[in-house]
Amino acid sequence: MYKNYLFDLYGTLVDIRTNEGKMYLWQKMAELYAFEGAYYTPLQLKKTYFAQVEKEKELIRQQYPHFTDIDIRVENVFENLLRLKNQPVPENFGNNIAKVFRTISTKYIRLYDGAEELLDLLRQKNKKVYLLTNAQRCFTVPELKMLGIYDKFDGIVISSDEYTGKPDTAFYHTILQRYSLDPSQTVMIGNDCVTDILGSYRAGLDSLYIHSNISPDISIPLKSKFSVMDGEVKKIWNMIIR
Repeated sequence: MYKNYLFDLYGTLVDIRTNEGKMYLWQKMAELYAFEGAYYTPLQLKKTYFAQVEKEKELIRQQYPHFTDIDIRVENVFENLLRLKNQPVPENFGNNIAKVFRTISTKYIRLYDGAEELLDLLRQKNKKVYLLTNAQRCFTVPELKMLGIYDKFDGIVISSDEYTGKPDTAFYHTILQRYSLDPSQTVMIGNDCVTDILGSYRAGLDSLYIHSNISPDISIPLKSKFSVMDGEVKKIWNMIIR
């Protein structure tokens, strides 16, 4: 039916719960910054972090005014938190502390039942499998490796690398152009009615919507050609794979 399969990650293949607001996270992060000579109270660090995220977004927005859905590289924010305290930035500090941040803020992360088997089945049938995700590379790549699916994709496009994400048509065009994908032979699979489904529709792609346990409410008419409303990944197998 299709040659190319684009997958969203979180809420589609991966079930995850995070909490970036809990004070335990910011207590531990404040301790780590104190190790580098940058002293914040946990609340100060939390407020400054989110303020720096917004500042970084504005800088990217000015640099790429044609993008509609700005993303940033969060490792730059973590490094700026040191610079604000006039402290030198050790090599790879941003990436390293991002992993700590993600680990502490994550309640759980796991593959949905049938997700790995679906990826394997597609590859067995000589289909091309790609990941198109709104995410931070410094979080996502380690998680893909931990879950054992990093090598199951023919290409990975992450919003933080491109400074824009779904539903921006520019983000969809990025993966289509980078891997020379024919839109008529490509389908998007995702759990968000706007970012995955409306975004891919605007980019000229068919899509499959899967309503998972962490899907946002369906706020607009679904533009997907296919749908799985009970979150059962295995139902995708016979629906769009031949």
